[in-house]
Amino acid sequence: MDILIIGGTGNISSEATELLVSQGHNVTLLNTGRHPTPDGCRHIKADRFNPRAFEDALRGFSVDTVLDFMAFTPDQCRCAYKALRGQIAQYLFISSATVYAKPHTKLPITEETPRGNPFWPYAQDKTACEEYLESVRGDDFPVTVVRPSHTFGRTWIPSPINGSGFTVSARILAGKGFVIHDKGESLWTLTAASDFARGLAGLVGNKAANGEAFHITSDEALSWNGIYKELGAALGTDKINPVHIPTSFIIKRYPDARGKLLGDKAENGVFDNSKIKRFVPGFKCEKSFATAIRESVAWFMEKPERRDIDLDEDMLIESIILAWHNHGAA
Repeated sequence: MDILIIGGTGNISSEATELLVSQGHNVTLLNTGRHPTPDGCRHIKADRFNPRAFEDALRGFSVDTVLDFMAFTPDQCRCAYKALRGQIAQYLFISSATVYAKPHTKLPITEETPRGNPFWPYAQDKTACEEYLESVRGDDFPVTVVRPSHTFGRTWIPSPINGSGFTVSARILAGKGFVIHDKGESLWTLTAASDFARGLAGLVGNKAANGEAFHITSDEALSWNGIYKELGAALGTDKINPVHIPTSFIIKRYPDARGKLLGDKAENGVFDNSKIKRFVPGFKCEKSFATAIRESVAWFMEKPERRDIDLDEDMLIESIILAWHNHGAA
């Protein structure tokens, strides 16, 4: 099958690229070329966010399936529709599970859960993308929507507020405090990118999936306290120093966390994956969080330069903790 991946070298998409190539598909990546093109892929150099360059790059380009990891606004989806209409058998749009209504009123979340996230512009844009694609999908532009939740590859260590690098892990190893929102008891689902990729690959070329929406997540939900206990174990320590701070206080000190917490990670994120399992028989997530986070930690530990500390993130964490302690003293 001929597949075009818009993106293809990021946290989630790199695993999908690798898997689809290994399955024998003819894979072409469209991106700026800032990251090396994986072996076995063709490359089209173009800026996804430059409409003219994007359309010029795809003029006359015919392919079976397009996986678009790089559309974040309706205008970008409109550009894809204009460039690809009538030239493809499936447009697979990577949306986000943040589109589901917040706060949640019923768990687990299914694909029938209403959309509507009043807290996060990112989620609102993804919802608008879905709505636009619903309005234009048809035989000349078949659409499948996929909604990943918090998905991470081996080069990421997940954080509820900011960053995906080694900064929080470095604080843990140094015995310093780090922030967990509220009491750390809300449940959260973290999915290995390699597991997500296998579910996604099962939708590629799957005609029954056209016109449908799917989330693809692990069935394992841990508390944030449990998540960081596992991270500590992966780092080789059971001595971690979480500082539990109310979401409302974090947002007051760091307004950019409003969407990430109220619109996402402060909620109980528990998903019903029965739909993807119906459409992709045999699919299940194979990696527990404990397994996946050990792979991530191992990747960071391989080379010292991978363990850089983001000084801005470190200072932000320190300032929130200091403000909380001062608040308590007052």
